[in-house]
Amino acid sequence: MQTYMPSDEERGQLSQARKILIGDCMKGFGFKWVPAPELPKVGPKTLTDWRYGIHDMALAEERGYKIDAKEQAAYDAAVDKGAVDGTTADGSAARALDGRIKDVGGKKVPAGGCVGEANRGVETEALQARTALDLANAAFVKSEQEPKVVKAFTSWSACMKRSGYNYAKPLDASDDRRFSGTEVTPEEISTATADITCRQKTNVAWIWYQAESALQRQAIEAHAEGLSAERNKIDSAVRQASKIVTGK
Repeated sequence: MQTYMPSDEERGQLSQARKILIGDCMKGFGFKWVPAPELPKVGPKTLTDWRYGIHDMALAEERGYKIDAKEQAAYDAAVDKGAVDGTTADGSAARALDGRIKDVGGKKVPAGGCVGEANRGVETEALQARTALDLANAAFVKSEQEPKVVKAFTSWSACMKRSGYNYAKPLDASDDRRFSGTEVTPEEISTATADITCRQKTNVAWIWYQAESALQRQAIEAHAEGLSAERNKIDSAVRQASKIVTGK
């Protein structure tokens, strides 16, 4: 299903084009606008990484179920610099940015401000890929009821119980509320390392992946037309963004 979703590179291309359009629009009103820094990627590196739970023993021995400490620090630093709100504008510039004012010096502000104009200019809605995302999510939920997956869950759970942990499904362990805080406790580390050991013994992630992949292939066949249409919209949006970025 990932084929029908925008890649990180494609998202980056549209983001860059969007920033150019916002900057040009703001400049037209006499405002200097500088985009806030992008939030760095943390945790899973692909759509399948961590989809079925953790798998890096070295990281688990240090961080339990939490992401790499350096990645977390970089993310927190970007948030402190304003990466979440996405803008450095304030006052009238901010109102022109989001369309809260109708005109600047007699010049009409576009609907939704410069952000709205930029979103229309790069077809940002194409990135949502709702059909592909909904089908992928449905396949994930359904995969948990597949007989081979249920059997693998049972084997993993029995393995964990022998180590003193009572969880029915692999993701129940990582979702344990005791591990939701920022502190990495010895209990979290011991649970996470036992989790990975049992995953390796039962092959649960591979079995789960195969089951979901089969369900996704069925969904692709059943919804081929809609998925292809969405993929075409993404391709069109990326081509348009490329022209904006390159000026060609």
